[in-house]
Amino acid sequence: MVAALAIAVTSTVAPAPAHAAPSKNELTKKIEKASHQLEDVVESYNKMRISLKKTKAEEVKLAASLKPAKEALQVAGTQMSAIAASAYKTGKMGTMNVMLEGGDALMDRMSILEQLSRSRQRDISNYTATTQTFSDRQAALKTTQDKQAAEIKELAARKKKIEGDLDKLYEMRTAAYGTATNAGSAYTGKVPSVSGKAGVAVSFAFAQIGKPYVFGAGGPGSYDCSGLTSAAWGAAGRGMSHNAAAQFSETSRVSRAQLQPGDLVFYRGLAHVGIYVGGNQIIHASVPGEPVSKVSIDIMPPYGFGRP
Repeated sequence: MVAALAIAVTSTVAPAPAHAAPSKNELTKKIEKASHQLEDVVESYNKMRISLKKTKAEEVKLAASLKPAKEALQVAGTQMSAIAASAYKTGKMGTMNVMLEGGDALMDRMSILEQLSRSRQRDISNYTATTQTFSDRQAALKTTQDKQAAEIKELAARKKKIEGDLDKLYEMRTAAYGTATNAGSAYTGKVPSVSGKAGVAVSFAFAQIGKPYVFGAGGPGSYDCSGLTSAAWGAAGRGMSHNAAAQFSETSRVSRAQLQPGDLVFYRGLAHVGIYVGGNQIIHASVPGEPVSKVSIDIMPPYGFGRP
């Protein structure tokens, strides 16, 4: 009876549904979505690095300003000590003595006394202002240091998240392609002749083809998207921020019809950028796992165009 019941129960339990492994096409779509999401975080990371750099520069400037402010405060403090000592010694009698001495020099003495009073008032005002300046700069420095500490903490958290997301992305790439990264080859074709600084930037970009994508990298061995465009124009003597959104602000707007080699092409709401090299082609550091490459300008819908 027990055996029969066991058989009956077993026969009524449906087997667990089998989940088919995702196809290569499905994995490719997941990889593309994850890559773009990761690049958003990377560009946010790059933006925060720029902010931290500015905060550190501000801290250095404030710290440097404290020394002369402190020295001025010490001088003003010495003057105040002398005024206090003089007031203690003479009291109100000092003024009366000058006035009661009389004689032909009375007006001269009163004039001197008035000048001394004005001088002391200036010293007092100077002491008050100097003290306030020193206090304000101390407070500003403390605020800047606190801001810097918070930015460093947030930067570390973002870096950790990016590294974790990269591991997942590379696992998906291995499942789809058998490798976490696609090997790139150096460009051996003809580089277009472009004059001026734009020519230097374009030639630099061609020389980077095949190098790997690494988040936050600006060369010379690897790049992320804004790191490549920043390095290309840096080689031409035009400094640009290592962030796509910042580069959009640092360039002049042009239309697609006005594009010239060396111009920058922005994508995905300023989350990605490449450098235009002519013939409706750009060179970009696309996503993790893919090397720097030359592709169609329409690899995705352009957001806008900029001329450095």
